[in-house]
Amino acid sequence: MVIHRGYKNLNLLNPVVTMGIFDGVHRGHRSLLDILVRRAKELKGESVVISFSPHPRLVLEQDHLNLSFLSTIDEKISLLERSGIDHLVIIEFDRDLSRKGACDFIRDILVGRIGMKHLILGYDHRFGHKGEGDYNTVKECAATMDFAVEQVQELQTSEGAISSSSIREELLNGNIEKANGWLGYYYRLEGLVVEGSRIGRSIGFPTANIKAVDKYKLIPGNGVYAVEVETGGVTYPGMLSIGFNPTVKIEGSKRSVEVHILNFNRDIYGQKITVVFRKRLRSEKKFKSLRQLADQMEVDKENTLKLLS
Repeated sequence: MVIHRGYKNLNLLNPVVTMGIFDGVHRGHRSLLDILVRRAKELKGESVVISFSPHPRLVLEQDHLNLSFLSTIDEKISLLERSGIDHLVIIEFDRDLSRKGACDFIRDILVGRIGMKHLILGYDHRFGHKGEGDYNTVKECAATMDFAVEQVQELQTSEGAISSSSIREELLNGNIEKANGWLGYYYRLEGLVVEGSRIGRSIGFPTANIKAVDKYKLIPGNGVYAVEVETGGVTYPGMLSIGFNPTVKIEGSKRSVEVHILNFNRDIYGQKITVVFRKRLRSEKKFKSLRQLADQMEVDKENTLKLLS
């Protein structure tokens, strides 16, 4: 996959194009990408994905406090690379681009700069100023320009269509296994290990406190999870807690993410680690004493080792 930052000096062969945000690059996205790759081969062209950075909501919405996304730009690139597409074109999203009409965007950029010959749209994809561009709008534009257009239906499961918003909701509710099933892979969080309260160390379970590398990366709902921890090129089992540490909560304490890495005893303060969410073990709970908390963590440890063995 060739990555292009912008659309200048492109020389693509008979481009077959799709576009979108592709947050999480989940199973629904990959179903569309499979069709894109197949269609490009049938038309003896190259498959091209167009995406945008930063996320349009970061540009168009003033309140960013409640915004969170399934993937960082680097994670998105890595996931798209696995889909077998030929080119990824990342276009900078700004206010000027947001004001561009759908047909103008098609004429000036998709056809004029990228040379698009065939466009594949997702079932609910909208683009252009105020989302005016949908499948019917694009068909009208295609009638005056030299390209074909087709629309792909959503990927249905027994619980409905897969979407980034539904996956975000499941993660926020702590339903990690359902979210992983819809993603088609295990959800990941990359973080920097920062100084914590060191209470875990005092009860025999030292933890690494994690600050997400990307502040907009979605943190799953409160609870205790069985995870895999990647650090220094090695993967370890771990149990991760998200929440407010109610047993030892100090007034004004903030929500924290901390992981106890099993079979591990190195100082990793200041280093980046990645946690891979495998299963939710239990809800966050307030215990009467640190001893009771330690006893529960022993149970969590046994369950984690069973799950990840």
